[in-house]
Amino acid sequence: MSVPSTRNATRNIVIARLNHETNTFSPVATPLAAFGPQWGDDAYRDQKGARTAMGAFLDIAATLPGMRIVTPVAAMANPSGTVAADAYEAACTAILAAVADGCDAIMLDLHGAMVSADADDGEGGLLERIRAIAPTVPLCVALDLHGNVTQKMIDNADIIVGFKTYPHIDMYETGAHAGRLLADLLAGRSTPAIAWRQLPLLSHTLLSNTSASAMQRAVEAARVAEAQPGILAVSVMAGFALADFHDAGMSVVVVADGDTALADAVAERIGRQIWDQRDDFLYVSEPLAASMQRAQALACSASSGSGPVLLLDHSDNVMSGGSCDIMDVLEAALQAGLTGIAMGPLTDPAAVARLLDAGVGATVTLELGNKTRLDAQGLVKQPVLLSGVVRAVSDGSFVVSGPIYTGSTVRMGRTVLFDIGAALIVVTEERVEPYDFGVYTCIGIDPAAMDYLLLKSRMYCRPVFEPISRGLVECDSDTGGPTSSNYDLFPFKKIRRPIHPLDAGVTF
Repeated sequence: MSVPSTRNATRNIVIARLNHETNTFSPVATPLAAFGPQWGDDAYRDQKGARTAMGAFLDIAATLPGMRIVTPVAAMANPSGTVAADAYEAACTAILAAVADGCDAIMLDLHGAMVSADADDGEGGLLERIRAIAPTVPLCVALDLHGNVTQKMIDNADIIVGFKTYPHIDMYETGAHAGRLLADLLAGRSTPAIAWRQLPLLSHTLLSNTSASAMQRAVEAARVAEAQPGILAVSVMAGFALADFHDAGMSVVVVADGDTALADAVAERIGRQIWDQRDDFLYVSEPLAASMQRAQALACSASSGSGPVLLLDHSDNVMSGGSCDIMDVLEAALQAGLTGIAMGPLTDPAAVARLLDAGVGATVTLELGNKTRLDAQGLVKQPVLLSGVVRAVSDGSFVVSGPIYTGSTVRMGRTVLFDIGAALIVVTEERVEPYDFGVYTCIGIDPAAMDYLLLKSRMYCRPVFEPISRGLVECDSDTGGPTSSNYDLFPFKKIRRPIHPLDAGVTF
């Protein structure tokens, strides 16, 4: 794709997006099709106007004089298992070919925690290959807050800027930040110098919430540092522990204007702050029975206001690589006697087919959920036999109202509302993170009218569902799921050791 940003374009700027948070324990495959890749002209059209880092890159590039925009690929897959080798190579090859054709700047919208079948450090490997072709071309990278930064990334980029929010509502703003710094570099207004600190710390994703606790304090320290003369960008990277490779974990990346020593000092200071508060990044899951007791108490409390109680199933969180079919939390809720539950989406294509065959109004008994093998964790869960009535069917499509992925269309595949009495279950063909009311309203449920909403989500649901709720309870499977917050349930093999909290006596 080549789009002139001004008349008489004479230089090329390569802009691409390749995003995947890899959970190496996830049973969900990640082939090329999972990325929904857009190539060339389609990549430009897909991202122009998008609230992503690449969308911001395109807007900034359009203001650069004499620059022709080249978009080899825009590809993003929801978190899942290790990326297929051919999928990774196809996307990388497109980017490398565009760079090899000749360019004067490169802007990359990456995640930072991609692991492919033949490249543990997906982003670092790509950047290293780019540098082999274009060793001096200015290059900026926007990363997800959950990126696992590596030495290869640092060595092969001029500018790295990560999100400052989780839930991620500053994707565009992060791209704009990195893009402005690249524009200043091209114009000779600054000379970026990068430093970083990698901490021997595996944080828990639930405690990378940037509106609470130590992560909020660390991000605030980053913002204060960015106001310091000479500091261009400071990124606190929470990392993603379930990408089991050597460099998973927290880090701090600092970009200064021509002063590596200054960047290094800021990275050290904020890294030390994080380490001193390291236990505030560690989450301890409670037994499911206790979670259900808290949920019931919250639902019955006159002081908690109105609206449903949110049951957040973080053992099977789609946006961390969950299979979206683990039944543990629903089983615990039913055993505890909870009623007025809406659960969804629950992904079970075989059940959808069976329920559609039966038709609206039919009473059906079938095995639901727990059908995805959890081989990486050595877990075997059995489908749950349930009886209920088919209440409604839908194509499972809706447009997101925001604030995450605003305006995008979500397609859950064929969708059925299965009423088992105590719970209304939204059963779908495709995995979808519940970050919009549409997961319920597209099938006729008013989420605000329920007593409980069971959401397979850690954080993305919160900006939308918390305002209508009376509170939330975080729920983790006792026996484990592909995104559990209990690290004892994962057989880590490649992570560097010693590392906190897997090992005792770790120093920084």
